Amino acid sequence: MRAKALGPIDKMFIYGETKETMMHVAGLMIFTPPADAGPRFVRDMVEEIFRYGHVEAPWNMKLATPNFLFNPAHKWVIDDKFDIDYHVRHSALPAPGGERELGKLVSRLHSHPIDFHRPPWELHVIEGLANGRFALYCKTHHSLVDGYTATKIMTRSLSTSPDDRQRPMYFALTQPKRERPPTPAKSPLSILGTVLSMVKGGASSVGDLSKAISHLLKSAIAGDPALKTPMQGPASILNQRIGRNRRFATQQIPLDRLRAVAEASGGTLNDVIIAVCAGSLRTFLKELGALPHDPLVAYLPVNVRPKGDEGGGNAIGAILVSMATDTADPARRMQAIVASTTRAKAQLQGMSTTAILEYSLLLMAPYALQVAQALTGNLIKMPVNFNICISNVPGPEQPLYLRGARMDAVYPVSIPAHSMGLNITVQSYAGYLDFGFIGCRDTLPHMQKLAVYAKDSFDELEQALLGDRPTATKATRPAKAGKVAKPTKPATAAAKRPALAKATKPASAQPRQTPAPTAKVKAVARKPAQAKPAAKKVVAKQPTKV
Repeated sequence: MRAKALGPIDKMFIYGETKETMMHVAGLMIFTPPADAGPRFVRDMVEEIFRYGHVEAPWNMKLATPNFLFNPAHKWVIDDKFDIDYHVRHSALPAPGGERELGKLVSRLHSHPIDFHRPPWELHVIEGLANGRFALYCKTHHSLVDGYTATKIMTRSLSTSPDDRQRPMYFALTQPKRERPPTPAKSPLSILGTVLSMVKGGASSVGDLSKAISHLLKSAIAGDPALKTPMQGPASILNQRIGRNRRFATQQIPLDRLRAVAEASGGTLNDVIIAVCAGSLRTFLKELGALPHDPLVAYLPVNVRPKGDEGGGNAIGAILVSMATDTADPARRMQAIVASTTRAKAQLQGMSTTAILEYSLLLMAPYALQVAQALTGNLIKMPVNFNICISNVPGPEQPLYLRGARMDAVYPVSIPAHSMGLNITVQSYAGYLDFGFIGCRDTLPHMQKLAVYAKDSFDELEQALLGDRPTATKATRPAKAGKVAKPTKPATAAAKRPALAKATKPASAQPRQTPAPTAKVKAVARKPAQAKPAAKKVVAKQPTKV
């Protein structure tokens, strides 16, 4: 194959590329070398990669017309001058190799655009982390490989056995057959591209769609606080024109504790994720004197099984939900979020796949006005369609290894955009939920505090719904100027985990312990949040679908 045309979704990410809104995504993976690793373990691995004589498609393909990004007939072509030395970079952190140093490096790497004159990807091997660990920062333009395919390829380059040390790196593997991802799209642009690729002409499933629109309008007229309609989000510092510089931060929370809170609230795992982010944002914005009076609105990609889908597949859609950031009490905030997500998802139930996509496009349509408002410097004050995008991506349940090195964490690094200066993406892995916060450094000063506040938010919510727990982790506050906060560690670990170093946020990249088997969670119906004297321990398993 010498050339391959780009699909509609891929073109959307090319067209959206500017010096300020770069459309690359990345994953940050933290590894602990095997016990028998020598001092040259990482260097030997890098030198082996440099000797690769062949790279598989699509990693050897570049744009045919890199100087004309608005080409309506974009094609990928083989790069006959492919240079592995350009795409694979070897870096080392300065001492002490902690969260602060790693966060600064990843922030800088994510602030630089991809070169379309070459295959649009980079792999940065980073050593010098505390306790002999190392990291991989894998950066790829979203037009080359979608998130689902990239995750699938990366998983194939890792092993479930620490004794398997012969697997090639992901770019030397044959690409699996591209499928429609069962996981939600990660951004509004993904949904828009999906709709454009599926909807050929007028709206189909008119009955389903018109019924949903009718319910939406009636709720807006009645002032239903649970169901969020377009243009109900408050103006905030999250929704400005962004610059090119990024800031990245991470957090990690045990899945069994998150599931216990979900069970106590009558909600889902995704509801708890929204509540954790809401509490973090409330603290962060209040500290800046920028907390809106009305609740922030989140854009949430979701999976909903469509009507008549005998194959059991999931539809990719989107909903707008209230984050209840105007509510100080964490239990009441959680209850409001559960009510909002329930009402929003009820709108999609019973709809066909195409109707769901068209309805999602309807919810997103005013986002264009929101972007225009941000680009003009907010000269016209008006509500926004949504304030933030939050995505939850299911990941591997079992620990994975790279040449015998155990992967301790995998953090998604997504895409901020004009009028959406903060993106939060979470991924489950081996009993933990790994949070990746990526935002505009210029419009969101000190946004790395959001990672600390997320842990505080969860601790407060857990305390409110479950009461005192012997295993509860103490909340950690950001350090004052000139100091650093001590990392927190999940209390569910069977033993202490070695920390990186003192950091400005909890040590989310610490080697994880696989939780011990415990009792399963029983399915419960949705109900108002109620305090419980204690919580059952639960098994960490795949995230609950929305």
